[in-house]
Amino acid sequence: MNIKPKTQVLSTPAARPEDAVEYFKAKGRYETDIADVAFDLRKGIPGFTIVDVRDARSYEEAHLPGALSLPSGQLTPSSPALPEGEVLVLYCWGPACNGASKAAARLAASGYQVKEMLGGIEYWRKEGGTLEGTLGEKAPMYWNMRSLA
Repeated sequence: MNIKPKTQVLSTPAARPEDAVEYFKAKGRYETDIADVAFDLRKGIPGFTIVDVRDARSYEEAHLPGALSLPSGQLTPSSPALPEGEVLVLYCWGPACNGASKAAARLAASGYQVKEMLGGIEYWRKEGGTLEGTLGEKAPMYWNMRSLA
């Protein structure tokens, strides 16, 4: 007996093209990526502020050029005012970190326009992005649970 395996890719049918257009257009309203941020920084294109939501020590050691520090875990309604009229582009450690997502939700609830930078500082570094900070390229690449001790 020859059993043909079932498809995993198509076990859920693909969306209709018109639905896919709406989904991907909507997705772009919430996310940006490293290449787009790097391009705009390189060309000096204004309109957004980069916000690092990692802890203060990690920010001090290494962060994207010009990024502001606003640790996600310390974000409150009384947090320092952020630039008005600019989109805030938030990033955290990398794809396994949801700090930027949590901060984006809180900031959006406070009336800010936000986008999350996919890949975080991990992919910024992997793709050769420049860093500012006391350690720069020598800073730890990832958050480490042992640093909590």
